[in-house]
Amino acid sequence: MAADIAFTCAEGWTPVSSRLSTARRITLLLVYVLVAGGVVILLLVPEVPAWVSAVVAAAAVISFVWLWWLIGRRVRSFGYAERDDDLLVTSGILFRRLVIVPYGRMQLVDVKAGPIDRRLGITTVQLHTAAATTDAAIPGLTPQDAVALRDRLARRGEQRSTGL
Repeated sequence: MAADIAFTCAEGWTPVSSRLSTARRITLLLVYVLVAGGVVILLLVPEVPAWVSAVVAAAAVISFVWLWWLIGRRVRSFGYAERDDDLLVTSGILFRRLVIVPYGRMQLVDVKAGPIDRRLGITTVQLHTAAATTDAAIPGLTPQDAVALRDRLARRGEQRSTGL
C-alpha cells in the first residue's frame, strides 16, 4: 500500500534542504568531541591497558565514519507531499516510514529551530494530531518554506475540520 501511495504522487514529493545534513553532522562532531575526551581520559588512567584505549579509539573512528555517511543517506530519505485531503511525510532508509496526516485531524502545526538549525537557516515543521502515531515532523525546511507550509496546513485544517 505504501509503495502505491509513493508511486501515485512521485512527482509531488518535496525533499528537505541538504543543509540538514550539515546540521546533523555538526551535532555528530560535538558528540564526538566528548568521545575523544573520554579516549584521552582512558589514555591517562594508568590502570587501563593501552590496547583498551586503542580499541575504543578505533571503534569510535569507525562509528564516526559510518554515522557521517548515514546522516547523508537519512536526510535524503526525508520528503513530503501535499494532497487534496492529507499530507504525506516519508523518511527512513532501512525501515521506511510513511505518515499520512489528514488535514482535518491536525490540532497544531509548530515551527521550531535549534541554535545550529537557525545558524544554517533551516527549521522543522512539527504536526500534532489527536493520535500520537500520526504526529509527523518535516525537518530541514527554509524558514520561508516552513512558514508557508504551516500557513497552508493550518488553512486546510480549518477548512476540513472534523469537529475535534
